[in-house]
Amino acid sequence: MAKKRSGGGLSPTQQAAKFLGVSVLAGAVMAGIALPAVGVLGLAAKGSVEGFDEIPANLKTPPLSQRTTILDAQGDSIATVYSRDRTVVDLTDISPYMQKAIVAIEDARFYQHGAIDLKGVLRALNKNAQSGGVAEGASTLTQQYVKNVFVEEAGDDPTKVAQATQQTLGRKIKELKYAIQVEEELGKKKILENYLNITFFGQQAYGVEAASQRYFSKHAKDLNLQEAALLAGIVQSPSRYDPVNDEAEATKRRNIVLQRMAEVGDISQAEADRATKTPLGLKVSRPKNGCITAVKGASFFCKYVEKVFLNDPVFGETREERAKLWNQGGLTIRTTLDPQAQESVQDSLSQHVNKSDSVAAAVTLVEPGTGKILGMGQSKPFGYGDNETEINYNVGNGMGGSNYGFPTGSTFKPFVAAAALEQGRPPTQEYSSPYDMEYPSPVQTCDGKPWVNTDGARVENEDESEVGPYRLKEAMAKSVNTYFVQMISDIGMCPVMKTLDGLNVVQGNGEKLPELPAISLGSKGISPLTMATAYAAFAARGMYCTPIAIESITQKIGDKQKSLEVPKSTCSRAMSEKTADTVNTLLRGVVDSGTGQQAGLTSRESAGKTGTTDERRNAWFVGYTPNMSGAVWVGSASQQVKMVDITIGGRWHPKVYGGEVPGPIWRDAMAGALANKEAPSFDLVDIPDAERDRDPGEDHGDNDNGNGDGNGGDQDNGNGDGNGAGGAGGAGGDGGLIAGLTTGGPEPDPTFSIPEGWFQGGDNGGNNGNGNGNGGNWP
Repeated sequence: MAKKRSGGGLSPTQQAAKFLGVSVLAGAVMAGIALPAVGVLGLAAKGSVEGFDEIPANLKTPPLSQRTTILDAQGDSIATVYSRDRTVVDLTDISPYMQKAIVAIEDARFYQHGAIDLKGVLRALNKNAQSGGVAEGASTLTQQYVKNVFVEEAGDDPTKVAQATQQTLGRKIKELKYAIQVEEELGKKKILENYLNITFFGQQAYGVEAASQRYFSKHAKDLNLQEAALLAGIVQSPSRYDPVNDEAEATKRRNIVLQRMAEVGDISQAEADRATKTPLGLKVSRPKNGCITAVKGASFFCKYVEKVFLNDPVFGETREERAKLWNQGGLTIRTTLDPQAQESVQDSLSQHVNKSDSVAAAVTLVEPGTGKILGMGQSKPFGYGDNETEINYNVGNGMGGSNYGFPTGSTFKPFVAAAALEQGRPPTQEYSSPYDMEYPSPVQTCDGKPWVNTDGARVENEDESEVGPYRLKEAMAKSVNTYFVQMISDIGMCPVMKTLDGLNVVQGNGEKLPELPAISLGSKGISPLTMATAYAAFAARGMYCTPIAIESITQKIGDKQKSLEVPKSTCSRAMSEKTADTVNTLLRGVVDSGTGQQAGLTSRESAGKTGTTDERRNAWFVGYTPNMSGAVWVGSASQQVKMVDITIGGRWHPKVYGGEVPGPIWRDAMAGALANKEAPSFDLVDIPDAERDRDPGEDHGDNDNGNGDGNGGDQDNGNGDGNGAGGAGGAGGDGGLIAGLTTGGPEPDPTFSIPEGWFQGGDNGGNNGNGNGNGGNWP
């Protein structure tokens, strides 16, 4: 005698025996297919049995897609993202009312039959025959669960979803076979639990926990009778019975469920009557999905985390595999974001720049020695409306940023100095540094083919009084263009390129900088994140660490937690400790007595460099303490706004300087981020001052006035690599570093020009005045 299982129903053997006689009939009824009682039935039966035998024996049940929660470094939620809003819960965490309601309305004989309800099939066949159509179906709760598994496996692929839901006899037969397997392997309680977790309840809510939160703002375990009846009624048609959009229709359906519960004995008729008289009692919680909902202005950081996940092979060999894992969700991602630093970044930005300003500001903070991104924000919020943007100005194109980053002006010069120091040049290195000169030529390059100034391109300093000779300390303080051009001519381009490689300094599009002397003047577009991590190597005494945003990830699969491997920061020596200490000494004075005084931190040692480019189109301050590095960029993503006679953050500026606008943003962001944290000191070196006849208080700031106009060069969309100086398009002067030698004067007007079309459009977005163009020039 065949065994019966607890909970009632036929055994698999009995199911198979019955199946030959009723499978086609049952499938036809449940699929809504009207088959003749004679003739076709016999032919269809033969084919259906053969197909039944060919179906794989085991139903593959993919992990249910769930919410992914992104946390900051303290474990607090930043944002919730999901393809499907679902939180899987145990049956014990689902209200008994909910369990009874769904069974009563969807499959009242659930505990009496097996995978197929034969009585239900015959009853439905009789009713459908009498009505001449499909008046009643006979799909069991188990079969509905299997169907939902097919839909879940299809994911967001519309073709696969259509195949999973198509009303065909073949699909119903497949559904029936797997229902038999599921009944045997799982048992009734687990099937009910799985069904309540997988099914769709409308309003983007998958599973009963998400539905309970959406409609009643409570956990599924706390649902009362009438609330459970409402949710159970939605399942048959989430759009038709949507209580948010059609309260009357949803109420009718709820009351049908209540009456059915009374009929099957789950509740008394009196209980049903009382419940039908109650209002729906909705307390709707709107979906909070995606990085756009991130707290503390962390939307751009949240999107950066998503980009890291989708781009890093550690999460899957192909992008398709990584996207599938991301959409499956159920992840808890703990990031490096320091809530104190992030809040300070956003507070500083809001104090100094308005989102409606014609220019924007971006700030990135990183930790030297670890590469951890501690804060990331910008003045124009993440969004799709006016004065909003999807483009993250802090990062390069591959991670959701601009195509080319932004020209850095004089903030680039410390890289040239570091390369020379690594080549053995002393910090007292002196060059003639005339006011005006041709670019020295030839200049050695890495491939052995010298760069030659075939067009007689010239470079000059900002002021005619700036005539050398100069030593490095004073040249850095005044950003003497001819000095750094001579320095590159002396050491060659290859040491500079090697230093840039060690610091991973690349253009915003990911390409290396061209081997042209004009790069010493900061003409190329680089992202704030790249600049912050490069300067962090100075703070870490020469150790460069790749930026990281993710600390750990756990994935919930069923009732188990699995840890995933995450990307690690790779740290390597980019320069000697001596070189880094020397650069720190050179840059420390900018916040003490130079043009970066407005960026100075009063409670701890700091160093940094200002930078302003051609026609005030970009202004920078990149600075650091021994335990935090930060880059601030201010400008227009389109590079069309000249920051002259301009109001930023409600304050009018005749001319914008790196120390005047980005500097205070950096100061306030860093001060708040470092509050109540240790204040270590730099390891400084002694750099003798040059003995000169001139007034040591004389300073004209950065004077990046190179006028190179060689062929193929630095102005052609950032990709030129031909001969000639190529100009220093986009490089520019700001009042640079003052290393204790000068009192700091006004920053001069740079004279470079960025060619039209140098900046190309972003990937997405409209034309909202926010640098968020669609493949063309940004507005």
